[in-house]
Amino acid sequence: MPRREFQPGRLLAGLAFATVAALYIGDAQNLWHIPWFTALPITAGALLLAGVTGAVARAIRRQRGATEDG
Repeated sequence: MPRREFQPGRLLAGLAFATVAALYIGDAQNLWHIPWFTALPITAGALLLAGVTGAVARAIRRQRGATEDG
């Protein structure tokens, strides 16, 4: 199995989407009530945070690559 580089932005986005899914599953099973618009701020915030995290991770990788090469 080929190794892939760790991508923290995708991890954060996936965790947020799993959280939204769990909230709506609980709502469907009448464990609690979630307003219909709950997914919008969670998803938007997660995508924003994932983008920032991905950009920071890329900058760190580029910086490490520059110092290892030179």
